[in-house]
Amino acid sequence: MGVARGLVTRALAEATGVEEATLAHRLMGDWDPARISFDTLIAGDTGGDARPYPFALASQLEDGPTTLGPAGDWLAEWKWDGIRGQLIARPGTFALWSRGEELITDRFPDLGPLADFLPKGTVIDGEILAWDKALNRPLPFAALQKRIGRKTVPKALLTEAPARMLAYDLLEDGGQDIRDQPLAHRRARLAEILQSLPTGLPLAASPAIIVGDWAALAEVRATARDQMAEGVMLKRLTSAYFAGRKRGDWWKWKLDPYTVDAVMLYAQAGHGRRANLYTDFTFGVRDGNDIVPFTKAYSGLTDAEFNEITRWVQKNTLERFGPVRKVPAELVFEIGFEGIQASPRHKSGIALRFPRMLRWRHDKAVDEIDTLEGLRALLQATT
Repeated sequence: MGVARGLVTRALAEATGVEEATLAHRLMGDWDPARISFDTLIAGDTGGDARPYPFALASQLEDGPTTLGPAGDWLAEWKWDGIRGQLIARPGTFALWSRGEELITDRFPDLGPLADFLPKGTVIDGEILAWDKALNRPLPFAALQKRIGRKTVPKALLTEAPARMLAYDLLEDGGQDIRDQPLAHRRARLAEILQSLPTGLPLAASPAIIVGDWAALAEVRATARDQMAEGVMLKRLTSAYFAGRKRGDWWKWKLDPYTVDAVMLYAQAGHGRRANLYTDFTFGVRDGNDIVPFTKAYSGLTDAEFNEITRWVQKNTLERFGPVRKVPAELVFEIGFEGIQASPRHKSGIALRFPRMLRWRHDKAVDEIDTLEGLRALLQATT
């Protein structure tokens, strides 16, 4: 059974007297208990000059920002659809880490020139995006996704989809950890550093969205997809850069997802506490007179609904393929997703980003589900 990192860090802090934030930083990146002893960890001599800081995470804002107080107390910026990362420029070290603590420097050689110009002792939190230089705007996430899983990036990909980082925050300045300083101060220092750099480098500040009130921000937020963004971020100007998710100071106000009504075609049992329930489903949409599978989803329903579906699957299985059950095309669900892209690996020719079940459409019959033609039109409209 796994133990949450935050719980371990808190326990170590209480047992040793070392601040929790300090220990959290020492445990980041390539820390390995097989080569770094407990005594070394507590003493702080881990030799990890390339280590990132724990990422600060935002909470989902469900009902809009009107309860957050004056809009002027907050920084609003786009929630970009890329790869969150920390750029580390310390003496003798230049590194790029993903939010998942994966060292990804080699996958983004186009950011390499920054090593020669960023002041030593600088750590920046930002979003890595594939960039359209002609239009000076992000490319769809699908262009960036081509780098994921590659050990080397071909020159053609570097040319057609060059990487750029839009900087959110400054965490280390001149070798000093400034995460406890107010966001307004950190952003001001970030702006000064970026302004001192030569033009043409693949690094810029994530622009602030300047509005007078929340109603104006709601209007701007509605245009997020036109900016290749998922919504807006709200960060209290007085907030520190905390570790993990702390409700109250950072919020993500995302657009409602794209939706499609689809029919279940296959079911498979889940994992863990849901190992005895059918929770992993393959869905299809109409393609002429046929129904074509196009996505899988396994989250979004209640335990009661999964129990009811499990009983239905057990009574209505048509064929078995190992753990997978083919079922009649009868149960219709509303599927939410964040994006769509072409995929030659799938029979439908498309793939969805972050698909999940929004609701079981008891009110819809299979002849009312959406079509592959409609999804292709959405793909064309968003790329």
